[in-house]
Amino acid sequence: MFCINLESYDPFFNLAIEEFLLKNSDNEYLILGVNSPCVVIGKHQAAHREVDTKFIVENKIPVIRRISGGGTVFHDNGNLNFTFIRQSETGKQVDFPKYTQPVIDFLIFLGIAAKFEGKNDLKVNGFKISGNAEHIHRNRVLHHGTLLFSTSLEMLRNSLRKDTSCYNTRAVASNPSPVLNLNEKLTKLKDIYEFRAEMVNYFLKYFPDIVPYNLTLSEKKEAELISDSKYKTWEWNWAYGPEYAFRNTFVINGLHHSSSLFIKDGVICECTIEGSEQMKLVSKKLIGCRHMVNDLSEVFKSENISLTEAEIYNFF
Repeated sequence: MFCINLESYDPFFNLAIEEFLLKNSDNEYLILGVNSPCVVIGKHQAAHREVDTKFIVENKIPVIRRISGGGTVFHDNGNLNFTFIRQSETGKQVDFPKYTQPVIDFLIFLGIAAKFEGKNDLKVNGFKISGNAEHIHRNRVLHHGTLLFSTSLEMLRNSLRKDTSCYNTRAVASNPSPVLNLNEKLTKLKDIYEFRAEMVNYFLKYFPDIVPYNLTLSEKKEAELISDSKYKTWEWNWAYGPEYAFRNTFVINGLHHSSSLFIKDGVICECTIEGSEQMKLVSKKLIGCRHMVNDLSEVFKSENISLTEAEIYNFF
């Protein structure tokens, strides 16, 4: 097995290299990396339902869909991502305890009593420190997870939507849990980089079949192509998820309004707004519009409807 210590902090590239190595190699890998701030959603989720749209737009936090299922996670430079890509037997491919056990053993080695709990979490004293997800490609398994070391818990909480009652969808829902940063327990480790170095050294020492590996220029170029053509696109990150309905009530210019939207493939297919004649008329103009803040803002602007920066979020 090859151990790759990613130099890139680009979450688009880092997700792309996982997909490339999964689908274009027979080798097995352990990949460790740190991403710049982003929100990563599961393959079968509705993005707007999972994230606080206002917060991520105002703070320019990218939302990226991964190829594995599961729920939404926040990444920043206080979170260590680990990935196993391995050959697997048919019928024995999905196995969260198998792929998280080496990580649990590493944490126990550091004095952290971590346990696998629920469907895909690692917890310490009931607090979540790691979320995990898997994707099967033929006879290969991609298992990746997070390890919260010194993540900004304020940014994490603000990035994720707390009240999802406006959304109705068959999309996979996240399962929020109380979280804990490992640096509260590992006070001797200065930062995420020392933590990553400890993990690399542990695996190289106690797993003799693991050897260091550097990505080739060709592999990097292939990952960049996947990053640009897939992971940086609206079509994958926002439009791919299942259809959903959105309903909300709000006040604009002292009048009570209600809105009802149906979104499929990221585009508003049905729209009704009640409250004022002007809003009722503009609802028809929103049909065919992408369910994105800038797109809706442009439609309202073109119809001479003045909304404050905060009011546009009544539709998300």
